[in-house]
Amino acid sequence: MDQALDTAVRVASTDLTVLINGESGVGKEVFSKIIHSLSSRKHNNFIAINCGAIPAGTINSELFGHEKGAFTGATSDRKGYFETVDGGTIFLDEIGEMPLDTQAFLLRILESGEFIKVGSSKVMKTNVRVVAATNVDLMGKISKGKFREDLYYRLNTVPIRVPALKDRREDIYMLFRKFATDFADKYKTSPIQLEDRARLLIENYSWPGNIRELRNMSEQLSVLAEDKLLTAERLIEMVPNITQRNLPALRDKDGSNGESFQEREILYKLLFDMKNDMNDLKSLVFELIKSNNLSVSNINKLKQLQSHTSSQPTAESNPYTDHRSLTDQAHNKHLEENFNFKGKEDDHHVFIPSETEHDTYDSMEIVEESLSLEDMEKDMIKKALKKHKGRRKDASIDLGISERTLYRKIKQYELG
Repeated sequence: MDQALDTAVRVASTDLTVLINGESGVGKEVFSKIIHSLSSRKHNNFIAINCGAIPAGTINSELFGHEKGAFTGATSDRKGYFETVDGGTIFLDEIGEMPLDTQAFLLRILESGEFIKVGSSKVMKTNVRVVAATNVDLMGKISKGKFREDLYYRLNTVPIRVPALKDRREDIYMLFRKFATDFADKYKTSPIQLEDRARLLIENYSWPGNIRELRNMSEQLSVLAEDKLLTAERLIEMVPNITQRNLPALRDKDGSNGESFQEREILYKLLFDMKNDMNDLKSLVFELIKSNNLSVSNINKLKQLQSHTSSQPTAESNPYTDHRSLTDQAHNKHLEENFNFKGKEDDHHVFIPSETEHDTYDSMEIVEESLSLEDMEKDMIKKALKKHKGRRKDASIDLGISERTLYRKIKQYELG
């Protein structure tokens, strides 16, 4: 938190664009006001705009203005925020929700200070400091084509990360006292206080709503509490969820874990398929060795060579060495009997193709396969839908999951 405040103070005296990242309710708008109040623009206008609250059809008019008759209902000229706040600061909250066409107009303002009103052909100039904020992963939106990469790097000139309230627990009680005092001053009452055990309860709560939730709770307690000194028992009675830790878990709405069981079934199916693929690959390799009359070094000797270069315990220190040695001998005998392997004591090469067969092999490229369970799950769903020609009911039966789960997965991976 100190680093975020220090960055805001240092950048305030410049005109650099700032991008504030943080969860909802951590106070990103407060940081934008700090930057404006410490800048040379502090005597000019400041305006905060929530990009997610303005409909896509009117946001261009709101930001850049419009000419009379530009669209239905435009009965007069209108100045946009970038024109009315010329010389000041604009705070664009939830910048990730801004439409793509508006992003292009904003990028032009950031680069040249120029914009065009809706329905006009006249280029106008503005001198506005832009401070943006987001509570989503903009890089993820960029990868999905929902946010411009060039705009991201233009906004991210100076990044500020505001930590969540759960990551700065030493601030929780101080903020609680501040909100309780503000409420008491407003309504001319005594501020509410907490006993030590009650204080521990609020400091160990996860606060998913961050500072906004803390402020609401302090005001709620200030109104409803009969005693101004709250005990832990009384706090739990008034705010039952204060003891919850909000640990992540996969649960249905009814509290069961049916969905997670079905998701595990998909993962198990994927793992079994991978095992079958590995067995097929082994069979293919042995068949290639046999059909191409390849030579293999003495496997026992190869095992000894690997034991010297590995970091595993030596044979003398391993109580299972004799058992493994017998197993290796039986395995070697099986390979020699079935695939005609040639074990030579002076042969240190694992696979040596004959000269006549050398030109029959193409160059190989080792491709690293993705081991992400999410990617494998997505691929299995694609294959099932393709196999059943898009019939989701049949695909869900083949995958061993419910049709509702399949619909949710299709929406999650954008396969529909």
